[in-house]
Amino acid sequence: MDPGPRRRGAITDQIERIDERAVTGEVARPLTIAEFTDNYGPSHSGLLYAVHFLEEQVLAAGHKVLLVAPEADGPNPHAKNPDRREIRLPSVPIPGLGVRLSLGQDFDYRLAQMVANPPDVIHIHGLGPIGLLGMWVAERTDTPMVVTWHTDLEAYAEHYWHFVPLLNAAYKVLLYKGKQSWAELRRQRFKRPRRGGAQVELLNLAANMLTDADLVTTPSDKTAKRVLEVAPNALVRVVPNGTDALPVLPPISKARGPRLIYVGRISLEKGIGLMLDAFELVRDQVPHAELMIVGEWRNTPTGLRRKLQRAARHGGVKLPGQIPREKLGAYYSSADAFVFASMTDTQALVLHEAAHAGLPFVMVDHELRLVVDPGVNAILARPNAVSLAGAMIGMINALDDPDFVATARRRSQELAAQWTIANQSREFIELYEALAAGRPVEGTPDINPDYGRRIFPGRRVNAVYDAPSAEWLGGGQS
Repeated sequence: MDPGPRRRGAITDQIERIDERAVTGEVARPLTIAEFTDNYGPSHSGLLYAVHFLEEQVLAAGHKVLLVAPEADGPNPHAKNPDRREIRLPSVPIPGLGVRLSLGQDFDYRLAQMVANPPDVIHIHGLGPIGLLGMWVAERTDTPMVVTWHTDLEAYAEHYWHFVPLLNAAYKVLLYKGKQSWAELRRQRFKRPRRGGAQVELLNLAANMLTDADLVTTPSDKTAKRVLEVAPNALVRVVPNGTDALPVLPPISKARGPRLIYVGRISLEKGIGLMLDAFELVRDQVPHAELMIVGEWRNTPTGLRRKLQRAARHGGVKLPGQIPREKLGAYYSSADAFVFASMTDTQALVLHEAAHAGLPFVMVDHELRLVVDPGVNAILARPNAVSLAGAMIGMINALDDPDFVATARRRSQELAAQWTIANQSREFIELYEALAAGRPVEGTPDINPDYGRRIFPGRRVNAVYDAPSAEWLGGGQS
């Protein structure tokens, strides 16, 4: 299979190579790494922290960071670093998602600005308008482009189908803005896509972004398979997001029964409703069991919020709200097991936090295995309430065995220790330096998706959203 004109070198076995310059910090010159992300607040998320951790290590290695993101409040720990600068673009809030979306205002000016002074490497985190801007900068300047795929796009399109037309409209505005004036654009009547049309168009755009990238990284094998199903010709490398153990704190108080815990974003696609339904069945068998759900629940959709409130009043569910990350250690140390009912996560950093704390797992996603060893530190269930309840009860019973608890704790911590921030970031720095120097990079071998690639091995998807016109790209540089 021809990997495409932008590829350099053959796709061979992935080799664990650590560049000595990355380890020692002895680099020929500092590189400027542009991180393009559509999610940098206001809400907390795994993607936000993944970018934070990466920025920290890039700066520590002696390189420079250019962050391009929507205007948003939220944690920004590296804002005052002299080797880091930001381009924040005007944005609007998206109800129910906890993110802000840039609709293209100032894109022409910022595009010309970055074309005049391009970074050494462009790193795009996911699909969104800011990511599209990063694609255009890479295309205009022939800058090496890395795309990290953090999101199960198909699953999110299913859960948030009512927001997809809005995102789709934003892309159309960006597309036509490259060809028409704002006055002409205001007179344009966009035809609303037929049912599902907006989702299909977004997948086409994703396929082009993934195929055109010099390298696509994913945080898990599961996500690598999804990428190759959408874009069979993409060069994909698995680079799990790293996280370190949280500070060990005295546990918060608990009742006399076992405590199951979930920490993370509370939203529809995280399987919170399934978790609540299953735990209602658990309480019939284990009346003193407790389920603690840690995260911001007050801004969730009305139906889910009311379900959480009812469970808190009558069903042994505790809702402490959003807890600062530096204080989460007290909650993990108070729990007996971690319950994860999501089927849409691409890695889930909270699983790694829980593993560092030595917790065993109850899971419904059988593909997330970086810190999960079924039968040793985890019980797997199918994604229905009866199966998940049975797995929860099975875990509660297993917790009565001290040997199981000790073995599960050791195994969780052993697996978590492999995926540290330093290890992940060191690999990214090696990739940045190789791409900037024109050296070939390698994909991860033996990623075999169930769909797409086997059926269409030579497939090349051309999305309707190509780069902006030459007139726009060349304008505004004076």
